Amino acid sequence: MKKILHMSDLHIGYKNFSETFHEIVIKLIGGVIGNPSDFIVIITGDLVENANNSESYNQIKDEFNYLKDAGYESILVIPGNHDYGTGSFGDKKFVNLFKQNFFNENRKYPIINVIDNIAFIGLDSMAAELHWYDRLWAEGELGSEQLNRLNNRLRKDNIQSCKKRVIYLHHHPFDRKPLHQLKDSNKLCEILESAINDSISIDAILYGHNHEGKSNNGYWGIQRCYDAGSINLKPRSKLKNELPWFDKVKNSTRVIDLENTPDTDYKLNFHGN
Repeated sequence: MKKILHMSDLHIGYKNFSETFHEIVIKLIGGVIGNPSDFIVIITGDLVENANNSESYNQIKDEFNYLKDAGYESILVIPGNHDYGTGSFGDKKFVNLFKQNFFNENRKYPIINVIDNIAFIGLDSMAAELHWYDRLWAEGELGSEQLNRLNNRLRKDNIQSCKKRVIYLHHHPFDRKPLHQLKDSNKLCEILESAINDSISIDAILYGHNHEGKSNNGYWGIQRCYDAGSINLKPRSKLKNELPWFDKVKNSTRVIDLENTPDTDYKLNFHGN
């Protein structure tokens, strides 16, 4: 079974992050974690710093092509709040633009990929957060339509027959930070706990957004619950750094082996800290 390389919050377009991420890509191509074909890459949102800058999209796609050419054949992504605007101001026009750039088709969320007997289920945690009255700040919301589709698809034969199931989204589902939270996390919890009670295991839930890199293993009955932090260590604004509910920014890019216990998963140190 393939392993997972989970990273998040690249913020390409911010300062020199294009160059620093390229250096990370070179390390990955060089085999720092082993044979690229043994891995599935998951990036849980905020690929770019500002979706209004089309060059950032081109830069991240170039890096993906380098990775794919080296053998990282499966790169799974979902959008974050920065991928739909500036990070604090979203715009619906970027929904289809993101799909065109990274899916090459108009797919509906959840995005389902079955790879090596693992069902990867990608959610858009900005789906219901782009109305005129709630597209400010950095909160997320999955919305009832997407949650209903998730509930139905978890019970499809092709998903139930998989050996493992992995949920991935941008917004942190557990940590309800003011103006940063996933507003309907309780509804997501109900759906996942219901699936688990029906013997449909959820083997990991992966996310980003908070840049803190924490694990919440065991929440909602899920063995692996990982925040990947920010791979480029994007700093917060001075205002956010003064808020008591934010911890230190960390990179917690992880290698995850679903065939073994979570204590065998490990973080990659790209920054010497």
